Amino acid sequence: MMTAMTTRAGLQIAQELADFIEQKALPGTGLAPEGFWAGMADILARFAPENAALLAKREDLQAKIDAWHLARAGKPLDQTEYQAFLREIGYLVPEPAPFEVTSANIDDELATMAGPQLVVPILNARFLLNAANARWGSLYDALYGTDAIPGSAQGKGYDAERGAQVIAWARNFLNSAVPGWEKALSGEEGAPPCARSEKGFLFKHNGLHIEVVVDRNHPIGASDPVGVADVILESALTTICDLEDSVAAVDGEDKTLAYSNWLGLMKGDLEDTFEKNGAMMTRRMNTDRAYTAADGSTFTLPGRSLLFVRNVGHLMTTPAVLLPDGSEAPEGIIDGIVTSMIALHDLNGTGAYKNSRTGSVYIVKPKMHGPEEAAFANRLFDAIEDMLGLARHTLKIGVMDEERRTSANLAACIEAVKHRIMFINTGFLDRTGDEMHTSMRAGPMIRKGDMKTSSWIMAYEDRNVQIGLACGLSGKAQIGKGMWAAPDRMADMLDQKIGHPKTGANTAWVPSPTAAVLHSTHYHAVDVFARQAERKAEGVTGLDPLLSIPVAAGVNWSDEEIRAELDNNAQGILGYVVRWVDQGVGCSKVPDINDIGLMEDRATLRISSQHMANWLLHGVVSAADIDAAFARMAKKVDAQNAGDPLYRPMSGNEATSLAYGAARDLVFKGIEQPSGYTEPLLHAYRLKLKAAA
Repeated sequence: MMTAMTTRAGLQIAQELADFIEQKALPGTGLAPEGFWAGMADILARFAPENAALLAKREDLQAKIDAWHLARAGKPLDQTEYQAFLREIGYLVPEPAPFEVTSANIDDELATMAGPQLVVPILNARFLLNAANARWGSLYDALYGTDAIPGSAQGKGYDAERGAQVIAWARNFLNSAVPGWEKALSGEEGAPPCARSEKGFLFKHNGLHIEVVVDRNHPIGASDPVGVADVILESALTTICDLEDSVAAVDGEDKTLAYSNWLGLMKGDLEDTFEKNGAMMTRRMNTDRAYTAADGSTFTLPGRSLLFVRNVGHLMTTPAVLLPDGSEAPEGIIDGIVTSMIALHDLNGTGAYKNSRTGSVYIVKPKMHGPEEAAFANRLFDAIEDMLGLARHTLKIGVMDEERRTSANLAACIEAVKHRIMFINTGFLDRTGDEMHTSMRAGPMIRKGDMKTSSWIMAYEDRNVQIGLACGLSGKAQIGKGMWAAPDRMADMLDQKIGHPKTGANTAWVPSPTAAVLHSTHYHAVDVFARQAERKAEGVTGLDPLLSIPVAAGVNWSDEEIRAELDNNAQGILGYVVRWVDQGVGCSKVPDINDIGLMEDRATLRISSQHMANWLLHGVVSAADIDAAFARMAKKVDAQNAGDPLYRPMSGNEATSLAYGAARDLVFKGIEQPSGYTEPLLHAYRLKLKAAA
C-alpha cells in the first residue's frame, strides 16, 4: 500500500507525519506550520547535497584503501608506510593544537555526576517509560530477583532465606558507601549527613544518592533490626531514547510513532496501558522526589533520567519526506529538525516535568566518519537553532566514537564540535564492523571472539578516555563506555563492569533498569573523577596499535573451528534479522547459539555479517559453506522462537522468507554495503514485507 503524501513548502511529506507535526507537535512551541515547513525546506536545500558529498567521500576513501591493500597483498603491514598513505588520501588529518571544550549549560548528570546510562528503543512506549523512571531503583529487588548473588528465591511467596542474603549484601554495600548510616536512623552523634523523606533517610556518596527506607509496617521492615524495608539507589542518571540501531523505523508511519513518543516524553504526558500478570496497568512518568534537609528546608530531586535522543547518522534517507526532485530526504537531517522542535516543549517549560534544568537539548549523533562529518553536524545544528529561534549551542551533541576514521582523528572530531559536545562514547561492535570493512582486503580477519583482546581494541578504548580528558571533558561532559549485553547475567556484570568506571568513564550502558541499579554500586566503589585526574597525566596512546589490522596471519583453522565460527555468526544474524524484518523489532533479548539471551541491535548484525563476508572473500569458506550454516541455524532459530505466535519459520521456507533472504544478502552483498552497514538491506526487506501486508 502506498503511503499518502501531502505537499509542504515544495516537499512531499507523509500525510500522517504532516498531521502529527501540525496538530500535535507544533502547538505550544510558538512556531507556525508555514514557517516550520519553509525552514525545513531551506535546511534540506542547503545541507542535503553536502550530506551526499560526504557519503561519496567515504566511498572514495574506501576504494583507495581497497586498492592499496590489493597492491600489497601478502606483504606485512608497515605502519610508517600505511599511515603516510592514510594522510596522503585525507583519511588521517593533522592533530589539532591543544584545546579544551567550551560546552556550557550542561546538566549535572553529564558534567559532575557519574552513573549508569540506559539506551531504549523509542518505538516502545512501555520500555521508554521504564527507562525514564529508572533514575531510582530498589537494590533489594535487583538483588532478590537476579543472579547477582548466589542462588535464587524458592517458592511463590517471599523466601526469607533469599531475603536474608539480599539484606546482608545491601548492609555491606551501605557500610562501605555510607559508614555510620545506622546512627542517622537512630539520631546518634557522629552520623553522616542526611536528609529525610516521608519514610526514608537520604545519603549522598560520590555524587549519587542512596535512600534507606524505614517502615516497620512493611513485611521486610517489620523483621529488620532497625526497620529497613528497602534501599533505593539513584541509578540511571541518563537515558538515550533511540531512533537508530535499536529500532526498525523505515517509513512515515514508523517515524511518526517515534516522534510521537519523544513528544510524550518532552511534554511529560506519555503513558502506556498493558496487561501484566493478568491485570491491566498504566505506566506514566515518575514525579520528582521531595526531601527535607537537616536545617528544615525542603528540596526535590529529579524522579526521572535525563533524556537524550539519538538521531540516525548521515547515511540513510527516509521516504517520509521527499525532496522537490522526488528523492528521499536525508533521515538524519529530518531527525535533527523534528526532535529539536519537539524539545521546545521542554525548553519552554510547557510540559508537566523538566528534562534539562539548564536549557539544553541532548542529541546523540552516531556513525560519523571523521572531523569533516562532525563539522557538518555542527553547522546543521547551527541552522536548526536559527530555524527554531534557539540560542547558539542550545543543541548539544554526543559523538559516538564507533567508526575507524573517527577513532583515528578523535581530537579533531571533538574540536569540530567543541562548543556543544556533551559526550563521547565507545561502541565496540560498530567499531569492529568498520574495522573489518575498512581493511576488508587486507586479509582474513581473526575470529570474532578474539577481537576483544586484539591490540587495536585496547588502544581504541584507552585513547577514547585519554583524548577526552586531554580535551577537557572532565567536569563538562560524559566519557562513556558500551553495553553489557547479557541482562540475565548480573553476577558477571557486577564482577566485570566495574572496569568501566575504573577506566575513568563516568557512564556506561546497561540493558535494563535492574542492571542500572546494580551497576550504580560500581560508581560508589570507584571515585570516577579522581580516576580521571589520575588518567589525565598518562598522555595519549599512539596510532600504531590503533591502526594495527586484526588479520589472521599464518593461521590454519580446523574444519571444526571454521564451522563453529560460521554457525555462531549465522545464528546471530538470523536470530536478529527475523524479528527485525518480520515483526519490526529493532532490539530485543535474542538467544545466542548457546541459548543465552543477549540484547541485540544492528551493531551486532554488522560485525557478524562483515566477518562472514570477509572469510568468503579470502577463501576461508565457500558460498556453499555459508549457505549450509544458514540452513543449519535456521532450524535452531526456529526452535528458539517456537513459543512466539507471531513468528514465521524460516527453515523449509528459505525461498520465500524475506527475513532469510535479508540474512543471506547481508553476507553475500556485505562487501558492497556502504561501510558494511546493515540498514540499507534491512530497510528494503522490511518495506517489502510492509507493502505485502
